[in-house]
Amino acid sequence: MTTNSSPQLWLYDTTLRDGTQREGLSVSIEDKLRIAKRLDQLGVPFIEGGWPGANPKDVQFFWQLQEDPLKQAEIVAFCSTRRPNSTAATEPMLQDILAAGTRWVTIFGKSWDLHVTTSLKTTLEENLAMIRDTIEYLRSQGRRIIYDAEHWFDGYKHNPDYALQTLEAAIASGAEWLVLCDTNGGTLPHEISQIVQDVVRVTGEWGMGNGEWGMGKDSSQSPITNAQSPMPQIGIHTHNDSEMAVANAIAAVMAGAKMVQGTINGYGERCGNANLCSLIPNLQLKLGYSCITEDQLTQLTEASRFVSEVVNLAPDEHAPFVGLSAFAHKGGIHVSAVERNPLTYEHIQPEQVGNHRRIVISEQSGLSNVLAKARSFGIDLDQLKAEAKQILQRLKDLESEGFQFEAAEASFALLMHEALGDRQKFFEVKGFQVHCDLIEGKETSNALATVKLAVDGKNILEAAEGNGPVAALDAALRKALVNFYPQIATFDLTDYKVRILNGHTGTAAKTRVLVESGNGRQRWTTVGVSTNILEASYQAVVEGLEYGLLLHSQAEAVVKASS
Repeated sequence: MTTNSSPQLWLYDTTLRDGTQREGLSVSIEDKLRIAKRLDQLGVPFIEGGWPGANPKDVQFFWQLQEDPLKQAEIVAFCSTRRPNSTAATEPMLQDILAAGTRWVTIFGKSWDLHVTTSLKTTLEENLAMIRDTIEYLRSQGRRIIYDAEHWFDGYKHNPDYALQTLEAAIASGAEWLVLCDTNGGTLPHEISQIVQDVVRVTGEWGMGNGEWGMGKDSSQSPITNAQSPMPQIGIHTHNDSEMAVANAIAAVMAGAKMVQGTINGYGERCGNANLCSLIPNLQLKLGYSCITEDQLTQLTEASRFVSEVVNLAPDEHAPFVGLSAFAHKGGIHVSAVERNPLTYEHIQPEQVGNHRRIVISEQSGLSNVLAKARSFGIDLDQLKAEAKQILQRLKDLESEGFQFEAAEASFALLMHEALGDRQKFFEVKGFQVHCDLIEGKETSNALATVKLAVDGKNILEAAEGNGPVAALDAALRKALVNFYPQIATFDLTDYKVRILNGHTGTAAKTRVLVESGNGRQRWTTVGVSTNILEASYQAVVEGLEYGLLLHSQAEAVVKASS
C-alpha cells in the first residue's frame, strides 16, 4: 500500500510506439487514440505516441490529440538525433517533431561505439555533436527532453568512458531525464544494478558543479518537474530477450532509477518489452513506490484486456496479476486452504489489481473445489454433501472420457443443476441432420442443417444454411427457438475451438470442442466430446444456448424479486 510519503516513480508507456513493433500487431489511428485515452485514465503520466513524420498515421495521431488532448498524461513524441554531418535546425524530421505540438520529446542517441562506427558510419566525436546539437535545438524551441541512451548497457560494458561521454553531452545540452536502455535485452539484473549505481554516482558528481541541471528553462512547467533534484533523473528501458525485462527494471529502480518505461502486456519487438502490468503492482504493492492511485490500480486488469482487444491479440490467460488464471486454484488441497485463508496460496488480494479469484474444476479437484465453485454460481452445496460427492464423481468420470471443465464453467453449472434435479428444460433436441455440398472449382462449400426439437410439448422441424456444418447447425437451432425465446437473437457464438484427444487413431480420433458464447454483457463457455466432431460441436452449441437462456431466466427472476 502506498502513502503520501511513498517515493514517487514516473511511468512511461511506449505501447503505441515500441509495442506496435511486435510481429503481427497492427493498429489504426482510432486504435491508438482509444489506447492513449485508456492509459490516461489509468494514470500513466508519460505516453509515447510514436514518431511523427515516420508515417502518416502518427502525424494524424498527434494532430488529433492537439484537438482533443488527454486529461492528465503528457503525450510524448519520439525521434532520433539528427543525421551525421548536418545541423539540427535544418533537419526535416525535427520539424515534424515540432509540428506534433508536444511539450515533451524523447530523443534517442547512440551509446555504444560499435553502433556509432558501424550503424551510423561516423566518428565518435560527431555522435556527441549530434546529441548536443539535437537537444540544444529542441530546447531552444521550448521542448523538454527525455534522452533515451540506446544500447546503453552493452555500450557501457564495452567502452564505459565513451558511453558516459554521451550522457554528459545530453546533460550539458539540457536533457531532464537520462533513460538507460537495455536495447538487446541481454543484460542480467546484477549487471543492471551495478551499472545504474555507477551512473547515479557519476552523474551526481557531475551535478555538484551545476545546480541548474534537470530544472529545465522553466521548472514551473507542470506536471513533471525535477526542480528538487540538482541533476537529471535516471530512467530505465528494458527488453525481454532474456526473460529479464521486469526483473531488470526493478533492479534499476532499486539502484536509483526514477522512471520506468514499458508497455501494456509486455508487447514489443522480438520477445517484447518490460510488462507494465507486472511492473506496476510489483513496484507499488511489493516495494511501496507510488506509481498510480489505488483506485487506478484496480483498473489494471481491465486495461490489460482492453488493450488486448483493441490490438486483436488473445489475452495471456496465465499472465501474472492480470491473467484469467493468475488467481485460479485447481488442486483440492489448495482450494481448501484458500477458502480458509487466501494468504495460503495468493501473494496479493486479486481485487487490488482488478482481478478475481477462480476455483477451477477438473479431475484433480476435491470436494472443496466443488463446494466453492457451486457458491460462485449461487448454489449452496455445503448442506448437501451427498449431492456434492455425486457431482465430483460425475466430473471425474466425464474428464476421463475427455471432457474438460476448467475452461467450460457453463457446462459444469448445468452438470450441477442436473445432479440436483433442478435443470430447466428449455427445449429438447430430438435429432439433427447435416448435409454438405462441395462443388469443384468453388472456394467455399455450403451446408444445410435440419433440426427436430420440442418446446413445451410442441414439435418443431427447422432447416438453415451456413458456410460450414457447425454454422448451419447453430443457425437451424436459433431459427427453431427464437420464436419461443426472442432473447436468443442477442446470443453470439464468439469462439470455437477443436482439439484432437487421441491423435494416434487418425481420423477416428476423439475430439473435444469448446464453444464460447456471449450476450453483449456476459460470456460463457461450453464443451462437447465425441469421436464425431459434429456431435461434439452439437453438444457444445446446444449447452451454450441452454446456459444463455438460464442466465436470462435468472436475471428476470432477480428483477421480479426486486419489484
